[in-house]
Amino acid sequence: MERLEATSELQSRLSSLSFSSFPGITAKQSDSRPLDSLQNTDLSQSCTQSKNQADMEETKGDSGQHSEGNAAAELAPEEGGEENNSAGSHPLSPEMKAQTPPLKPPTTWTSAALKELKAKLRTEDDSVVTVYRGDIMTVHVPTVPEAKKVCWEFATDGYDIGFGIYFDWTPVTSRSITVHISESSDDEDEEEELGGPVSNGDVEKGSKSQTNSSLAEILPVYRQDSHNTVQGGSHDFPGEGTYLLKFDNSYSLWRNKTLYYRVYYSA
Repeated sequence: MERLEATSELQSRLSSLSFSSFPGITAKQSDSRPLDSLQNTDLSQSCTQSKNQADMEETKGDSGQHSEGNAAAELAPEEGGEENNSAGSHPLSPEMKAQTPPLKPPTTWTSAALKELKAKLRTEDDSVVTVYRGDIMTVHVPTVPEAKKVCWEFATDGYDIGFGIYFDWTPVTSRSITVHISESSDDEDEEEELGGPVSNGDVEKGSKSQTNSSLAEILPVYRQDSHNTVQGGSHDFPGEGTYLLKFDNSYSLWRNKTLYYRVYYSA
């Protein structure tokens, strides 16, 4: 009897106990988790798994940010490309439209038939002129549909003279060949014995102080030995415009120059 009473008392005590007496463990958890699983639980593994899961979530978040950044970076070139394409589709500016093709150099030659040319030109009107000291004579020769090139020949008495050719792209309004005389503003000493390029203040040619943007240089003004040999040449029309043939005596302070010249067209 004593044993039975002791056993009954022990069972009553055990039955009075509950899992709620142990902190962190509930009755529901005890029911769903067997004892073996609770005993075999490794807290370090659970922490590692939690850390790995957090890292994965953080990495996923970072990758999402990177992907968004990459998407923005990819969009930027496309936007830039679209902007460039739209810029390329814009019509050309007036300045770009005004650009002209490069001019070919002229064909030039010399001839020893100096006396023959002078004798022939003396019989023609306006073919023998005097270019006074310090002056520049410019012959304006417009292009014409019937021809393909302009030609010239000239000679001088006693001394050389500067010569150069320019082309004015301004549309032709007159087909007449005209001559203009301008004075140089330079005060250079005369050096007849020395040849070389001529620098002058001819605004029509384009000086340091002012430049005509419609003018293009074909042959720069250079002193020619026209008193020893005939100077000749030709140039194919680059388009519609006017040739400016310049006979430059601006470097001479004392000597006038007698010029024999002729200008004509050729097919």
